[in-house]
Amino acid sequence: MTARIELTDAAPHQTMTLEFPSDGVTLTGRVRVPGDKSISHRALMLGAIASGETRIQGLLLGEDPRSTAACFQAMGVTLSPLEDEWVRVQGVGLGNLQEPADVLNAGNSGTTLRLMLGILASHPDRYFAVTGDGSLRSRPMDRVIKPLTQMGAEIWGRQGNRLAPLAVRGQALQPIHYHSPVASAQIKSCILLAGLMTDGATTVTEPSLSRDHSERMLRAFGADIVVDADTCSATVRGPATLTGQTVVVPGDISSAAFWLVAGAITPGSDLVVENVGINPTRTGILDALRMMEADITLENPREVTGEPVADLRVRHSRLRAVSLSGDLIPRMIDEVPILAVAAIFAEGTTTIADAAELRVKECDRIAVMASQLASLGARIEELSDGLTIHGGTPLSGSIVDSYTDHRVAMSLAIAALRTKGPVQIQRAEAAAVSYPSFSATLARLCGLG
Repeated sequence: MTARIELTDAAPHQTMTLEFPSDGVTLTGRVRVPGDKSISHRALMLGAIASGETRIQGLLLGEDPRSTAACFQAMGVTLSPLEDEWVRVQGVGLGNLQEPADVLNAGNSGTTLRLMLGILASHPDRYFAVTGDGSLRSRPMDRVIKPLTQMGAEIWGRQGNRLAPLAVRGQALQPIHYHSPVASAQIKSCILLAGLMTDGATTVTEPSLSRDHSERMLRAFGADIVVDADTCSATVRGPATLTGQTVVVPGDISSAAFWLVAGAITPGSDLVVENVGINPTRTGILDALRMMEADITLENPREVTGEPVADLRVRHSRLRAVSLSGDLIPRMIDEVPILAVAAIFAEGTTTIADAAELRVKECDRIAVMASQLASLGARIEELSDGLTIHGGTPLSGSIVDSYTDHRVAMSLAIAALRTKGPVQIQRAEAAAVSYPSFSATLARLCGLG
């Protein structure tokens, strides 16, 4: 049997069928992953509300950043065509977004909607309506609406102002000190963005540090921002003045994680993932895989526009089970689905806890990963805030579903590398949200293209 990866379109969805020889495939070579999604969103947003031109190199061309770009274009921001070489954003200046003529559509992007709410709510005397696709309209927005309301925002939505579509009437907001009940970069970033137009200091304190891309980029654009790592706090002082910058977007470590796990679990593999952002608030996946005794090394470490970057080399190794919880989880929250795949091929029982945040992502990632990996034969149990995975059980081909979640789709595709029999992934088009070339890259690394 030869390896095969096939895509079948049956509008409006796509099925990916993967089948590999019983003795497996070997992944070798070098690969570059798309630009970091979190940094791409923030570069577009800050470029839009800064004064002057912002130039962005390496922008992720997935569906989520395109949703961000479209929303700000609808509010009077001029952008060049979205290309990964250079994108130019002609900012309108803080407080100068136009009232849009139509409803703003964030698509499937929770980052777009949650961060943008902080900007919209702080534009006095302007009215905005925002929505998203079916998945986004089911995700809770009260986690950012609550602190914005404390600042004086006026926001209305479905089910007690929890769900989109949302209506926003911009106000002159007041600074607050918000103690977030969870470590969430989206909550923190939304409040800090709202604080840019307040008169005074707006502070967010978290139970542990979440990713800090917003703080780094706000500082680069000229905001007065102070971070206190000891108290897990960030403070921005308004009113701010932002000036357009040149931003180079590194490769997304969340996308790199799929190849790191693929290389670690596939015998004979030796992969180098180039130009990956290794921001310490995002490298929990590296720490977790090293705890599992994965063979991962950093090569050519460097810094690019304030963000640490390196090439990551991974070779097949014998993985061991671990227990993951606490402060490590916010630093790898998006990588839990693919880490669950790694745990299937580790010796022993892996436990992942303190990850309840996964239940309010593009889908309930805890429930979906448990059910879909179980369909392939994995011994996996769903916890209220995580998963228990018993390693060492062979996987068998089956029909599984991404539930329109890009990280679920790609995680299931990596699991198929070590599965006997064909795996059909329904709604596989979800991968394009963050990694449009994923299937083509997988085929190339498997020697199929």
